[in-house]
Amino acid sequence: MTDYREILRLAEMGLSRTSIGEALGYSRNTIADVLRRAQIKEVEMPVPESIGDRELADLLFPEKAKDQNQRMPDYEMVHKELGKKGVTLTLLWVEYCTVCRQTGEIPYAYTQFRVYYHRFVQTSKATMHLNHKPGENMEVDWAGITAAVVDRLTGETAPASVFVATLPCSGYSYVEAFLSQNQESWTTAHIHAFEFFGGTPRILTPDNLKTGVDKSNWRTPTINKSYNELAEHYGCAVLPARVRKPKDKSSVEGTVGIISSWVIASLRNRTFFSLADLNEAIFEKLAAFNEKPFQKKLGCRLTAFMEDEKEYLQPLPKERYELAMWKKLTPGFNYHIEVDKSFYSVPYEYIKQEMDVRLTAATVEVFFGNLRVCSHPRHHGRPGHYQTIPEHMPEKHKTYTEWNAERFLAWAKSIGANTNVVIGAILSSHKIEQQGYRACIGVLKLADRHGAKRLEAACEKALTYTPSPSYKNIDAILKSGSDKQTAQKPAEKQVDESHSFIRGAEYYGRKK
Repeated sequence: MTDYREILRLAEMGLSRTSIGEALGYSRNTIADVLRRAQIKEVEMPVPESIGDRELADLLFPEKAKDQNQRMPDYEMVHKELGKKGVTLTLLWVEYCTVCRQTGEIPYAYTQFRVYYHRFVQTSKATMHLNHKPGENMEVDWAGITAAVVDRLTGETAPASVFVATLPCSGYSYVEAFLSQNQESWTTAHIHAFEFFGGTPRILTPDNLKTGVDKSNWRTPTINKSYNELAEHYGCAVLPARVRKPKDKSSVEGTVGIISSWVIASLRNRTFFSLADLNEAIFEKLAAFNEKPFQKKLGCRLTAFMEDEKEYLQPLPKERYELAMWKKLTPGFNYHIEVDKSFYSVPYEYIKQEMDVRLTAATVEVFFGNLRVCSHPRHHGRPGHYQTIPEHMPEKHKTYTEWNAERFLAWAKSIGANTNVVIGAILSSHKIEQQGYRACIGVLKLADRHGAKRLEAACEKALTYTPSPSYKNIDAILKSGSDKQTAQKPAEKQVDESHSFIRGAEYYGRKK
């Protein structure tokens, strides 16, 4: 099924019909037909999420498409003919149309004819020339070999991964080293590359690594959510290279090889004690690389970029993108989600519902589907911190009345008086009662492992140390076995005079 939604999204971004067709594998006529129908039907842009893919297809093309008897060209013959002097793809298409008319068959349009030829070339591993438009694309990847950073104190060596971004039209490149290939490094590398180029391309072509693509697919790859957010912020479309198809990003593949020897290998005899020092050296080598004269034409990558490509890049947005990570979390019975050992409330109606959580350095945003449920300022202090919005709390906790202070105290009282005191102290130590429920369950569940008598004895011992014991205090006492120790009075020393080597009074010459 044609992906009408993606066609309309890329068209709204300003991509040409040819670029959309090449990106999605459709002919230019198909793209033009979809855009024309969308204008006639007055389809709102962007397409609302409430309209499903099937509904959108029915809205644009309610009539049932008729099958056409189209003749598939002999592309093996086409490829051989193209190797002859003066023969072009347009000439071969005209000859193909002539043959189709003679046989009463319907020929493909020129754009579809060309698309099928490109597919044939790629599947048969034939070499074809790709003409890159200025400012259209940026190819990105991690270099295969790594640099190294040495810890000044320990002498340990840490590998540094090298990010490479190339504009295929001019060959102008950006290189930077990172200590990790995680999402944060991947995002930061793109931001620095955009700022280095002074603008953004329309298309990003990464490899199928997890920081860029969640699921590889030839037609509809699943783009990593954080990466897609970055692309939207900078007005780019992400079109990943196909798996095991390095020619889809041949510019960066070639640049990676050159960078590996020109930049990384040339620094092999130097020792760097910080990432900043390593990148400073890399940037010096990168400047020399971009200014190195071409072998077969005038100029260099820098001059080609400044004269032919820079003006075609999209302008940078006013604000720099803020890195955001996404997680799927489920609130517990206390209607809080856990992020880095801190807890944030959500409306109690979402208890046990899987939520999408967007994390930045400053905020925690919670979504259910496409609906933003709530947000909190992110806490970076000690673990165990609770942030609770009163409106998120249920009225008297009617939905989950089995979890309340009365039940915990009754449970503790059945074990012993000291346990009851400890549970009461835990509940009263929190501003919001529900924040202590997890610790209460932890303490009371210790009875299942160690027995009720030992738990009561451990609580009694803990109360001699502090009026408000924690779960860790009780657990430590039980693990050490100190709850089993009983106070004993020191026994009077008695001498066993019957023992053979005990000397009596006669030995010392005095009476008993």
